Amino acid sequence: MAVYRIVEIGDPVLRETARPVPKITPNIIKLLDNMAETMREAQGVGLAAPQVGVPKRIIVVDIGEGLIELINPEIILKEGLDTDMEGCLSVPGVRGEVQRAHRVVIKGLDRAGREVRHDSEGLLARAFQHEVDHLDGILFVDKATNLSKIK
Repeated sequence: MAVYRIVEIGDPVLRETARPVPKITPNIIKLLDNMAETMREAQGVGLAAPQVGVPKRIIVVDIGEGLIELINPEIILKEGLDTDMEGCLSVPGVRGEVQRAHRVVIKGLDRAGREVRHDSEGLLARAFQHEVDHLDGILFVDKATNLSKIK
């Protein structure tokens, strides 16, 4: 496995709408493996393919409960509201408060091409929303209030 360079705010790929993955190939599997390794190395809880310079609709998330990989993810339900602090591997050294749905149901494909659904609340729901935003060219700083530098 390889650790990719995480692209940072200002790179145009972060503002693109990522393209759907038409077919799960060995290169997509390798991308999933390397994204997970990159996320762990950077001590993040989520990573979207555009953050490693690949404009494809792929995310990986691990809030400490095990790795979740989603290809072509789609949030199909949002409920409630929560505001909490967020940061982003592509916006290093900055945090801010972001309002997001408390609960989301997300669907996508796993690495075997099977449709999977996750009904999530709290931090996991927040991570899914943050990563799906990346696929649509949206950064957390676009939605955040009370932005501050982390020392």
